[in-house]
Amino acid sequence: MLKRFAGILLIFTISLFSYTPIFAEENHVTGGNHAADSVPAEKFDAGKFIIEHVSDSYDWHIVSFGDTHVSIPLPVILYSKNPELHGGKNWHIFMSSKFHHGHDAYNGFRISQAKEFEGKIVELDAAGNETGKPIDLSVTKAVAEIFVAVLIMLWIFISVARKLVKNVDKAPTGLQNLVEPVVIFVRDQIARPTIGDKKYEKYMPYLLTLFFFILLLNLMGLIPVVPFGANVTGNISVTMVLALFTFVITTLSGNKHYWKEIYNPDVPWWLKFPIPLMPIVELTGVITKPFVLMVRLFANMMAGHMIVTVFVSLIFIFGSLMGTAAGFGVSPLSIAFSVFILLLDVLVSFIQAYVFTLLSALYFGMATAEHH
Repeated sequence: MLKRFAGILLIFTISLFSYTPIFAEENHVTGGNHAADSVPAEKFDAGKFIIEHVSDSYDWHIVSFGDTHVSIPLPVILYSKNPELHGGKNWHIFMSSKFHHGHDAYNGFRISQAKEFEGKIVELDAAGNETGKPIDLSVTKAVAEIFVAVLIMLWIFISVARKLVKNVDKAPTGLQNLVEPVVIFVRDQIARPTIGDKKYEKYMPYLLTLFFFILLLNLMGLIPVVPFGANVTGNISVTMVLALFTFVITTLSGNKHYWKEIYNPDVPWWLKFPIPLMPIVELTGVITKPFVLMVRLFANMMAGHMIVTVFVSLIFIFGSLMGTAAGFGVSPLSIAFSVFILLLDVLVSFIQAYVFTLLSALYFGMATAEHH
């Protein structure tokens, strides 16, 4: 019983820690007053707050104490399209701490607060007016977490491979015992049935990389401690790149039968002439498949993060509307639902990695299938 209570208390504490910026925002709104019910409800912008939590940023926020923000700055790498505004320099490299959390300009650049480019770095003219966006190659929080995920994967698989070479005739133990069943699962339950026994091997490196990469990023996004916590797979740019990799491999793998079924399918002639109805439908399917891959992963992972943030924001919405007591009263229910959604997101993380890998393997199988 004591262990169970300690586990619940630990999850509760981690959940509170993961949303420390909400407490900081509330303290900033009230100006340090103890009478929270004297603050107008519109002071707490829940919508803006939720978007800030799930979106990318130029630093890695850790905790806030009132107006004091503790964060890890990340490298900002910019290529200016207007070097005359910066003394003839095109390239600019500096740390994001120069922006002081987005409120100050530095070297002719600023994190925009305007609606058009909100949250993005923009260039400024001599009068301080925004003139547009530079080419931004900065290491944002999402990019930094991708690097962390890559390092973790390299460490896992290099160490497992070395152990496998040394213990060829021995039963797997430790990390190898954890990874090997997953590799066998991807091989026997995903690659072989969908691609075929003769062709699946050349796609295994990509499918394994895809599965572990998505799974690791999904799980890392649920851990509210640096260097984790970034909503990487909830970023549509990341899911788009993953879907494009699958699209390119499928296109390059397509055999003669695959392309024939797209441009000249075996259907009645009146579905191809005078209007090429079926070729248009088939070609549309080629384009929509990676689009569906991209949106499915993005939407599922984004939704989980947003729902958790909404539940926690209810504490401060009730506190603003009906006073501090109401905020404390609704907090146990909000935290309980938040923990439930986080645990559900663990399951969703595995499911989404499986679905993305399975659909990619299906597309490869369709592209390499022989005519019967």
